Amino acid sequence: MYKYIFLLIFVFTISACSVKEIKTKPNIVLIMADDQGWGDLSINGNTNLNTPNIDNLAETGVSFEKFYVCPVCSPTRAELLTGRYHVRGGVYSTSAGGERLDLDETTIADIFRNAGYATAAYGKWHNGMQPPYHPNARGFDDFYGFCSGHWGNYFSPMLEHNGEIVKGTGFIIDDLTEHGIRFIEKNRDNPFFLYLPFNTPHSPMQVPEKWWAKFKNMELDLRNRNPEKENIQHTKAALAMCENIDWNVGRISAKIEELGLAENTIIIYLSDNGPNGWRWNGGMKGKKGSTDEGGVRSPLFMKWKGKFKDGKIISEIAGAIDLLPTLTDLAGIKFKSEKPLDGVSLKPLLMENNPEWEERLIFNYWSRRTSVRSQQFRLDNNGKLFHMDNDPGQNIDIVEQKPEIAKKLILAKQKWESEVLSELPKTDDRNFTLGHPDYKFTQIPARDGKAHGNIKRSNRHPNCTFFTNWVSVEDSITWEAEVLAEGDFEVEIYYTCSAENIGSTFELSFGKEKIIGTIIQPHNPPLTGMENDRDPRIESFVKDFKPLKIGTIHLKKGMGTLTLKANKIPGSQVMDFRLLMFKRI
Repeated sequence: MYKYIFLLIFVFTISACSVKEIKTKPNIVLIMADDQGWGDLSINGNTNLNTPNIDNLAETGVSFEKFYVCPVCSPTRAELLTGRYHVRGGVYSTSAGGERLDLDETTIADIFRNAGYATAAYGKWHNGMQPPYHPNARGFDDFYGFCSGHWGNYFSPMLEHNGEIVKGTGFIIDDLTEHGIRFIEKNRDNPFFLYLPFNTPHSPMQVPEKWWAKFKNMELDLRNRNPEKENIQHTKAALAMCENIDWNVGRISAKIEELGLAENTIIIYLSDNGPNGWRWNGGMKGKKGSTDEGGVRSPLFMKWKGKFKDGKIISEIAGAIDLLPTLTDLAGIKFKSEKPLDGVSLKPLLMENNPEWEERLIFNYWSRRTSVRSQQFRLDNNGKLFHMDNDPGQNIDIVEQKPEIAKKLILAKQKWESEVLSELPKTDDRNFTLGHPDYKFTQIPARDGKAHGNIKRSNRHPNCTFFTNWVSVEDSITWEAEVLAEGDFEVEIYYTCSAENIGSTFELSFGKEKIIGTIIQPHNPPLTGMENDRDPRIESFVKDFKPLKIGTIHLKKGMGTLTLKANKIPGSQVMDFRLLMFKRI
């Protein structure tokens, strides 16, 4: 009997140790701004604004002086998620399916969830909407936000929670932060991985009056190096949005302190690309969309109380590709990568005083332009060479003075394009997925559709658009789709329609299956957004679209064309169309 008692005590002790080990794994809070430049922080010398909470992460944590991301949104997110250059994962665009991360890629959330972490993402996903591209299928237990590249309204907008359409509460960044705080509280006794991909200061330039009031009539101390290009109103709005982000970063930091989690939580802060306007950015060349220094240099601050030295500054170059290997290394998570990582663990730089560190190159690519960054030099996409320590503004081409260095970087660029860029397919044959057996909801938005006939998109930037001018029975909207598992689906359509146009009949078909719907209730809200824009937008305005259940359709597994067309139009047009929602029943 004593033998069994001893065995039970031994098992209990081992189990308790295992639980203690799990609980002491460091929590991860990864915060990323959208379109915030390196220079949009007071810690980096911008006297136009004040960002004390983000600055505090640098002052009580570690700063990376030379940290690089991609020129635009979805590629950086792909690199952060996988530790691999975005072209390897099939990301080549920011909309219409080109933002999707290939399904054979393993994400950082997959790894942490498999290691016992609770995982959540709140904000802008931008790496695929329909499961299995959806964040819930890429390692995140909980998702709240939107999957598109930008959103048209930041005040109590239409969002989604784990695939289901919901309405946001208040200003979107405050709302996303509130969800993050609740997640931290809920998982205070368990290891958690929280990803907060905020969607500001990306346009539209909307920010609450509380934050705008300071900047409305301000004279800016610092201007872009080409001041004639700068839109002052846009700059002021971006700075106000950055101060709002800072306040929310402070809320997250305060909650972690309040719960006694600071010594077991790593907080990371970065942006996804250069500034979305010509504003002060330390005199660097380029902005969002550029592979020059100003388009790809991002702040990176990492804080782990008691583990990282306060105020440490790291000068070695690093990039978004390094976050996955770094955070898994810091958390002590061992995993076998089925595909080669391009990033490396930065743990030695973070934890050691004078670590051995091999010089490396970081490649920045977008839209047929490749730039190469070494520790001291940048070879731009035109083959010009710049000494970045002496000439951070990339003003003097030194190819002739440094021919050997130029040759080395040119060869490296050619090799990278041959070995890495070549992995990006020349054509995208991935259909939009529908009806994943493990997920209840599938959104099929106007963003991903093709208009035929008279139908027009509400704006040339697709991400938050709708279709309008549907005036003929010859008009249609189509999606090349792949039904992943056979089943019955309840279908809702999100529409607007004026009273004089009610009565239109339309059909939705896939293969031989179809359902018929009729617009019987008018719903004609005005376009909105302009009333909250601090600077005129380039994207589509939005509407309050109404959901209408149109019936149940049986879909068989396989590929085909999903088609939406009108059968009868008693008025001048059918509807303005925003979204189809399929619910597996």
